[in-house]
Amino acid sequence: MSGLDPIETFRQEAQELLEQVEQGLLDLAHRPGDRDLIDAVFRGLHTLKGSGAMFGFDALAAFTHHCETAFDRVRKGEVPATPRLVACVLAAQDHMRALAEGRPVEPGAGEALLADLHAAVDGADAPVAAAIAEPAGPAARVWKIRFSLPADALVNGARPLPLLDELRELGECQVRVITDGLPMLEDLVPTECHLAWDVLLTTPHGRDAIDDVFIFVIDEMTLEVEELTASREAETASADTAEPSQAAPTEKSAEASAPQDARAAKAGGETVRVPAERLDEMMDRVGELVIAQSRLKQLASSSLDTALRAVAEEIERLAAEMRDTMMVVRMVPVIQLFGRFRRLIHDLQHDTGKKIELQIEGETTELDKTVIERLADPLVHLVRNAADHGLETPEQRLAAGKSEAGLIRLSAVQSGAEVLITITDDGRGVDRDRVRAKAEENGLIAPGQALTDNELLNLIFAPGFSTAATITNLSGRGVGMDVVKKTIEGLRGSLDIASNPGEGSVVSLRIPLTLAIIDGLLVRVGASRFVIPLANVEECVELSPAQDLRSTGRSLITLRDELVPFIRLREQFNTGSAPDPHQKIVVVSTGQDRVGLVVDQILGDHQTVIKPLSSFHADVGAFSGATILGDGGVALILDIPPLVNLGQRHDAQMRVAG
Repeated sequence: MSGLDPIETFRQEAQELLEQVEQGLLDLAHRPGDRDLIDAVFRGLHTLKGSGAMFGFDALAAFTHHCETAFDRVRKGEVPATPRLVACVLAAQDHMRALAEGRPVEPGAGEALLADLHAAVDGADAPVAAAIAEPAGPAARVWKIRFSLPADALVNGARPLPLLDELRELGECQVRVITDGLPMLEDLVPTECHLAWDVLLTTPHGRDAIDDVFIFVIDEMTLEVEELTASREAETASADTAEPSQAAPTEKSAEASAPQDARAAKAGGETVRVPAERLDEMMDRVGELVIAQSRLKQLASSSLDTALRAVAEEIERLAAEMRDTMMVVRMVPVIQLFGRFRRLIHDLQHDTGKKIELQIEGETTELDKTVIERLADPLVHLVRNAADHGLETPEQRLAAGKSEAGLIRLSAVQSGAEVLITITDDGRGVDRDRVRAKAEENGLIAPGQALTDNELLNLIFAPGFSTAATITNLSGRGVGMDVVKKTIEGLRGSLDIASNPGEGSVVSLRIPLTLAIIDGLLVRVGASRFVIPLANVEECVELSPAQDLRSTGRSLITLRDELVPFIRLREQFNTGSAPDPHQKIVVVSTGQDRVGLVVDQILGDHQTVIKPLSSFHADVGAFSGATILGDGGVALILDIPPLVNLGQRHDAQMRVAG
C-alpha cells in the first residue's frame, strides 16, 4: 500500500487550521479583548502560512501573510479586534480554504478582500498594495541570531530555507552558513542536517516576532538570539510589552517563550491520523468476524464437544469486544457537526438582519462518523428555516415582549442505541392556519379535512411545501424540508416537530448510533427470515386464531384499551404459505405511532451486520439491507417507516377491493 500523498496531508491539516481560526474568530466577535483568542488566531494564520510555503502553496502563503500581519497588529495592541475586522478575516478565510483545496477563485477576489481588510485595519480606503507594507513602528533594532536544526529535521519535513525567508520578511538580513559540524564525506548521511546559520537581522520587530518564525521547531532546535543595538524608544516599547521569557538571549529563554499549547499537546496523549477508508475497511472485517462467530456458535450449540463450546464462547466474547472497540474508534463527538453552525449563524445574522444567539448542548455526545457526515445537510436546512421562518425581527420581538436577540439551540443526548438531536427556537412558532391554507392550495389535503395537530405540522415536510411569502436566498422554493425527512429516514431515524404559537418550535431527530452493526429481532414469515431493528421494537404479543378471524378486514387489535393497527407480513410479501397456528405480533414504533407486524415465529435476538442491497433492489422501500445468518442463509432487514407506509396503502386497497 502506497504512502499518503503529502499534498493531501497538507490539505487535511489546512482544513483543521482553518476551522480553528474560524472558531477563534467567532469567539473573538463576542470577546474582542481576549488576548488568548487573539494569540490563537495569529498562531493559526502563522502556521497556515508556513505550512503553505513548505508544501508549495505560494498563493495561499502570500495571501495568508496579509491576514497574519493584520492580527500581528491586533496582538501588539496597535489596532482593536473590531467586528468589521473579524468579518473581513472570516471572508478571507473562505478564500484561503479555496486556495488550500485547489478550487478556482474569481479573478481579483483576493485583491478585493485585502482591500477590505486594509480598510478595516486602518479605518480608511487605500490601494491594495498598501496592505503589504508593514505598519509604522518603533526604530530599527539589530539582532544577532544563531540557529541549528536537529539532525533528523529534514526527514521530519523541516526546511531551513523557509525559515530564512521568514526572517527576511521581518527586515534586512545578512546570512552566513556555518559548516563546522559537517562530517567527512565517507561519514555523511544525506538525509541529516549538519549546518548552522548566523543571521544579522535589522528590523523594527521585537523578540516575539523572531520566536514566531521558529514556532514549529523551537522545542527541538538550538536557538540563540542577542540584541546588539536598540534605540531608546525601542527599549521603552520592549520593556512595556516583552514577557519575562524574552529578556534573556539564551536557548533556555527561547524554549520558555514557545507557545504553551504546543507543550500541552506534547504532554497529552498521542494521536494517529488514519484515513477514513481504512476505518471502513476495518469495520467490514469486524462484520465478517461477527458473521463467522455466529456460524461457530450455531455449530457449537449442536455439538456435544465441551472444548468446542468453550472455544466458541471465548470467540464470541472476543468478537463482541472487537466490535465494541471498533464502534468507539468510529465514533466522533457531535461538536464536529455542531461547531460548523456558529459560522452559519454569523452569516444568517447578516443575511436576515436578525440578532441570533446559538446555544450548543451535549457537544460531547458521540455518533458514528458516517452518520455525522450525512446529518450535515439536513441540519443546515433546519437551522436556516429556524432563522428565516421561526425567529422574528428585533422590532417584532421587542413588541412581543421578548429579548431583542432570538435563540436557536442545538442539543444532543444519547438514549440507548439512539441519539436524540433537537433544534429549538424561541420564535413565532408555526402558523397552523397558514400551513393548512397552503396545503389546501397545493392539493395536499382536501378543504376542511380533519387533521390532528401532529399531522398538520408534518405537512411542512411534504415535497414542494413552503409558507414563505417570497423567495429569498434562504428559503421559499419548497425544497429542503422534504429532503431532510428522506435523509433522516434513510438513516433509519425518525423526525418529529412540535410548536407553540408565539413560543417557538422544536424539531426532534432520533438517529441510530451507527449504521454498520445493529441489534435486531430475528423473525420467520413462511420459509423466509427477516430482521427487525431492536430499537424499533416495543413488545411482542400472541395473535390467537380467534383474534385473527375477528380482525379480518380491519387489521386492528386491542392492547391495554388501545387500538393498534397491524400488518400481516405474510400477505405483504406474498409468501404463498399458510399461517402458523400460533402467530405473533411484534409491536414497533414509528415515532408517534405504534404498529404491529404479524409474523409466524420469533427466533430471538440477533447481532446484525448490515450489508447494502444491490442497485437492482435498492429502490425496494421495505428493506434497509440484508445480513448473513449463522447457517449461511440471508435475512432481509426491515426498514420500519417505509414498510408501515406500504402496509397501510395495501390495507386501504384491500378494503376498497372488498
